[in-house]
Amino acid sequence: MSTLETQGLGKVYGDFVALAPTDLKVEKGEFLTLLGPSGSGKTTLLSLIAGLAEADSGRILMNDRDVTHAAPYQRDIGMMFQNYALFPHMTIAENIAFPLKMRGTPAAEIKRLVQEALDMVRLPHIADRFPKELSGGQQQRVALARCTIYRPSVILMDEPLGALDKKLRDQMQFEILRIHKEIGGTIVYVTHDQEEAMTMSDRICLMNGGRIAQLGSPADLYFRPQSLFVADFLGEANLLEGRLVSGADGEGVVRLGDASEIRVTLPRPLDHGAAVKVMLRPQNIRLEDTPGEGLNARLRSWSVTGASTKFFLDAPALGSEPLIATRATAMSHDAPEPGRDYRLSFDPRDAVAIPADEAA
Repeated sequence: MSTLETQGLGKVYGDFVALAPTDLKVEKGEFLTLLGPSGSGKTTLLSLIAGLAEADSGRILMNDRDVTHAAPYQRDIGMMFQNYALFPHMTIAENIAFPLKMRGTPAAEIKRLVQEALDMVRLPHIADRFPKELSGGQQQRVALARCTIYRPSVILMDEPLGALDKKLRDQMQFEILRIHKEIGGTIVYVTHDQEEAMTMSDRICLMNGGRIAQLGSPADLYFRPQSLFVADFLGEANLLEGRLVSGADGEGVVRLGDASEIRVTLPRPLDHGAAVKVMLRPQNIRLEDTPGEGLNARLRSWSVTGASTKFFLDAPALGSEPLIATRATAMSHDAPEPGRDYRLSFDPRDAVAIPADEAA
């Protein structure tokens, strides 16, 4: 059962299409992330769902109820923003209690629920403090308690961790996921941070140019991109140019620019002879010491990036662009010298052929 659904939802500002007509279903209890570059439409979509902007087309359904023209307070949503949006003149308890007071909840019930909310975000002793007395991470936890205290059907989060440093962001990601599991709520989360989206989401709705570029699990988007935009946007990717010489049942063979042929995966049927780009993630490439048939490359340089070592290789199939391969860093006295030749091997399931003429 879907908690939230948009049907042909769109928004236009003059000649600019901020959101093309969009169909989207969010299941009950799901954590869905809207991800994309600036101007992709993710914030517009969230604003329309929240009732902060008026749609030019389409409908919004929440629990099968049409809320397209309903005021924000009539939509059974909670909201959490990057700037916390706490009332500075109210105590923490009063901030958290505010949504309950607006709903006419009895005072004794409010007191109990506020303490439960503070316990849930692991800040049980700050009820009488004011926002200015808290750290950024503590304020964000209070904002989380406030938007969940009345158990809304949908919680909307707009870049909620953007103002925090990396260590606090990582901690808050864990807290949000923990609380999401505890309350079983439905969350729609906006971020531009790929790692955050990959870590937290049940599904990612990747947007580009006011449209959904691909919708699926983090693994779907990362390992089975449907377009060059998706492949290039998420993480590092090697993109080898070639043409499909045969293909059936999700598998195929691509002839690369240096005339070598490799076996690939086809996420969807393509015409024989179609121009493609084959996506290979750096961590899925193995460097074999003995060059041979297939894809060969020569080491240009390498660098240690911590837990992994990154190799930059020249491959005829890539032209002037270096091919990148990574492997776990290990202490070694036999450091590879630039100019060393390798044969590149990989599982055909990790080589994904994408139409070369599709940008999104």
